[in-house]
Amino acid sequence: MIPRIVEVKALDGYRLWLRFHNGASGTVDLTAELWGPMFEPLKDKTLFAQVTVHPELHTVTWPNGADLSPEFLYQQAAQPGAAADRPQAAGR
Repeated sequence: MIPRIVEVKALDGYRLWLRFHNGASGTVDLTAELWGPMFEPLKDKTLFAQVTVHPELHTVTWPNGADLSPEFLYQQAAQPGAAADRPQAAGR
């Protein structure tokens, strides 16, 4: 089964809070993933905060076309230490 993301919130420190179709949720730190021509622009916090859920792919995507596989995000969110509570969005 491929996990589907149904909600995303950008948080401080290049983190995303994610909720999946099965009700699971967690926080993923993407700091180590922001390299290369597609992801390095996301170091701009304004661009990073523009993350959305793609309506057909059911994963996170940004206006520059960057996206990440929902399987990777689900695995990262399920890691011990990944917060399961819904934190406040960045800038609040």
